[in-house]
Amino acid sequence: MKDTTTIANELVALCREGKFEQVYKELYDQEKINSLEPEGATFETVTGMEALMKKGEAWNDVLEQVLSSEVSEPIVAENFFAITMKMKAKLKGVSEPIQMDEICVYHVSNGKIVMEQFFYTPEAHEAAV
Repeated sequence: MKDTTTIANELVALCREGKFEQVYKELYDQEKINSLEPEGATFETVTGMEALMKKGEAWNDVLEQVLSSEVSEPIVAENFFAITMKMKAKLKGVSEPIQMDEICVYHVSNGKIVMEQFFYTPEAHEAAV
């Protein structure tokens, strides 16, 4: 069974390569995953892999182009880890690119991610979603 540090490092490597679907399939608990966004976000709480995949599809539907992306090294404490993600992206129907900047916290149980929680100001992300 993978430990939290291994999972954190794998998530960072895959995110830096833009392989988010692979992250979901390989590192997440398919049954127990919960995804939490700030109040006011389009998808505040999502439970289960099917709903998480729909959330990802909705994001891909509005995303026109990623102009830049940055993922920090993880900070690990017991069964939790955190990273920062920054992205400059062009969204469909929006003339100017948006700048996203968030803190992502993950909970690992039995060698899989069971919870992800994102901290950011929703208005900055949700303008076109």
